Amino acid sequence: MIKFTIVTITFNAEGVLKRTLDSVLAQHFPHVEHLIIDGASTDSTLQIANDYKSLSDNAHLGHDIRIMSEPDKGIYDAMNKGLRMATGDYICFLNAGDFFPTPHTLDTIVEKSCLESVASTQWPAVIYGNTDIVDSHGHFLRHRRLTPPKKLSWRSFRKGMLVCHQAFYARTDIARHTPYDTRYRFSADVDWCIRVMKEAKRRELQLRYVEDVVANYTMEGQTTLHHKESLRERFDVMRSHYGIVVTIVMHLWFVVRQIIKK
Repeated sequence: MIKFTIVTITFNAEGVLKRTLDSVLAQHFPHVEHLIIDGASTDSTLQIANDYKSLSDNAHLGHDIRIMSEPDKGIYDAMNKGLRMATGDYICFLNAGDFFPTPHTLDTIVEKSCLESVASTQWPAVIYGNTDIVDSHGHFLRHRRLTPPKKLSWRSFRKGMLVCHQAFYARTDIARHTPYDTRYRFSADVDWCIRVMKEAKRRELQLRYVEDVVANYTMEGQTTLHHKESLRERFDVMRSHYGIVVTIVMHLWFVVRQIIKK
């Protein structure tokens, strides 16, 4: 059976963590490894995580929950720890505050991506889906503005990050082969997704679209809080993958698009 590794990065996340954990606990799909990578929180984050592990273990769901808490060098350093620990076939990063939209989300991903009908060597390199945006209380705000295309490639991200990081399931062997570049503080996820898709191209593996909402993303994340720094980094990421001319042209189009909207 297919196994998913869900990685949740936490640091002093007592106000938003429970809805993330509850959404994983509610998954009907049994083959789940949940790694909670904590950056040495000083609030009740670890107590919430340990209570969740006890509840899950007592419910005999088949979920394997592991908790690590130690200082780290930032969120992408913590994500790399999750990559090294992961034992699932696919890995997804569902950070504190983000959550699965329904108890059937993982079942839907398996069913709609037809994973059980092909040999594991031919499993797609990436399974991706849609995202809804929620507020700090977990209430629906809107559908994500950027909609994933049915045909995705590493070149697609020239138009922006068309797939939300939380809705991007990478095959673990490929994800571990392309760890996060910790030189980036806010946009290493964009770079990582592009590099994973480049590796998929090299291995001649598919990227498969699940036409369903597979993640609820909390708007007040680090990228939102550090918007300007994130935009500068994203420019550098795009320039490194697509070249300076394409990057400048696309950013000019982003500006024009914003003016048209107004």
